[in-house]
Amino acid sequence: MLVPVARQGVLEQFDLVPSKIIGIGVNYRAHAVEMGKAIPEEPLMFLKPRSALLPDGSPIERPSGYDAVDYEGELGVVIGQRARRVSRERALDFVLGFTCVNDVTVRDLQKKDGQWSRAKGFDTFCPLGPRIVAGLDPSALRIVTRVNGAVRQDSSTSDLIFDVPALIAFVSSHMTLEVGDVISTGTPAGVGNLVPGDVVEVEIEGIGTLRNPVIARP
Repeated sequence: MLVPVARQGVLEQFDLVPSKIIGIGVNYRAHAVEMGKAIPEEPLMFLKPRSALLPDGSPIERPSGYDAVDYEGELGVVIGQRARRVSRERALDFVLGFTCVNDVTVRDLQKKDGQWSRAKGFDTFCPLGPRIVAGLDPSALRIVTRVNGAVRQDSSTSDLIFDVPALIAFVSSHMTLEVGDVISTGTPAGVGNLVPGDVVEVEIEGIGTLRNPVIARP
């Protein structure tokens, strides 16, 4: 998937082909409360398939027969060089840049299965974009999610339980991160259902707005 990379005011096209997309669950305190979960003692990792990737502007396909297919606006971290057992202090040296991610989730299946691969792995369930921005400080970026123009999530990455350097260090201590891999850092409170006809936007300070319509899954 071609995604523009903004670096020092210059845009270049980057062919984003991650070997894996690593999601982080329950990484904002208010979202933990919202979902009725305890604050985790260490990051909770899961994987989304590359086939879930969706560019800015393309439609999210909502499968029928489920009560809750939720948006989850998140800060995405794109890895720029191979990272294995990276220290927290050096973690940001391995980052290509940051982007917006929508970690779409069938909540019914998440509860039913007890693990999250099916719930989060449908085609189109990882919108990403509209660009990757290099050189940002990820410690306090405002993140806002809107559905049909109405604000549903409004938070800051300063409220992450595990910040970006901690996540890179943790993930790379368990699995090697390859160029183009994506870490989706978790979602704030305010998640909710999407239906066909909706337009969902994830806006992150310094990056821009990821915008996707929702259609019924063909």
